[in-house]
Amino acid sequence: MALIPRGVRFRVELLDASARGYVCENYGAPFQLPDLGPIGANGLANARDFRAPVAAYEDVEGPVEVVNKFCGNLWTATYHHSPLDVVAWHGNHVPYAYDLRRFNVLGSISYDHPDPSIFTVLTSPSDTPGLAGVDFVVFAPRWLVGEDTFRPPYFHRNVMSEYMGLIEGAYDAKAEGFVPGGGSLHNMMSAHGPDRETFDRASAAELRPQKIDDGLAFMFETRWPVTATAQAAEAEHLQRDYDGVWQGLQRHFRPLP
Repeated sequence: MALIPRGVRFRVELLDASARGYVCENYGAPFQLPDLGPIGANGLANARDFRAPVAAYEDVEGPVEVVNKFCGNLWTATYHHSPLDVVAWHGNHVPYAYDLRRFNVLGSISYDHPDPSIFTVLTSPSDTPGLAGVDFVVFAPRWLVGEDTFRPPYFHRNVMSEYMGLIEGAYDAKAEGFVPGGGSLHNMMSAHGPDRETFDRASAAELRPQKIDDGLAFMFETRWPVTATAQAAEAEHLQRDYDGVWQGLQRHFRPLP
């Protein structure tokens, strides 16, 4: 992942013919490492694994198109030279990169499925504890060893909106899955959870140590509602029968005598 602070002009040069990815624009407080609390000094994303670029510049004359975003609109201007002519900077308002596979995953080693907040890489905190402007969460390869525990994410509603994307491999909580490059959106207070096939398989599985190492997924979680654009709502690759994955789920309610 790469983070570019607001106000920084940049240019993207592709190493291959094409590239795909996900973009989150943060309107709140700058991203920071989450408070580790009882975790202590080490764990999750360690500061030592973030990489900042070496100062570089170019001295190029000629027309250069510069695109700026202002008040939700894109604007262009033509410069007579490259704006990337800053020889050096002072301070730490710089872009940086982080290898998601360096994430030090923590989890339950006794029972219960922990809250996905333990997978937070970076957070943009708000004025309300427990409600972030944006949390960036990664579901990296990890061991599952909890006993007497339904291991996939449980069925829930929550006060934050969740946009999840798949970078590579498969997502363990949805057997039918979505392909790398795909995504799912569950807005605040929307009920969601594993599909029926995942539920059936996990409910009958022997709870021996299990390694999840064939997928890399992430989540943008925000206190704000997320509205899909018309382009997204009308896309040909939209999964029209998304709620069909929960059809056939049976009630397993057993009241105590």
